[in-house]
Amino acid sequence: MGRRILNDALRSIVNAERRGKATVELKPISTVISSFLNIMKYRGYIKNFEVHDPHRVGRITVDLQGRVNDCRALTYRQDIKAKDIEKYKTLKLPTRQWGYVVISTPDGVLDHEEAIRRNVGGQVLGYFH
Repeated sequence: MGRRILNDALRSIVNAERRGKATVELKPISTVISSFLNIMKYRGYIKNFEVHDPHRVGRITVDLQGRVNDCRALTYRQDIKAKDIEKYKTLKLPTRQWGYVVISTPDGVLDHEEAIRRNVGGQVLGYFH
């Protein structure tokens, strides 16, 4: 299950959005999921999220906003250099106006705009739009 935890969580969010739900509960959880959700919250794709009991199995309750069209996690963490981020973004995202690629860097989990600004590369975790 290891790398599928993030993918399962993101698919749950997309399915709940399509069904018109206001909240969704994610289990099991990891720090990568909460970092990914922090970026989604900062960019305005979700309202809020709350982590319940993170030291045991735990769960995350996410308040949805209705903006998420698609959200994918890559199960094969692809390495990407800082200069190749823009090219990767145009391949994966539908248009230039919206959507973000999430990258795990030495500076933490960042979206593609922040990674370009800091000039760091890393491993692609997934993307959302």
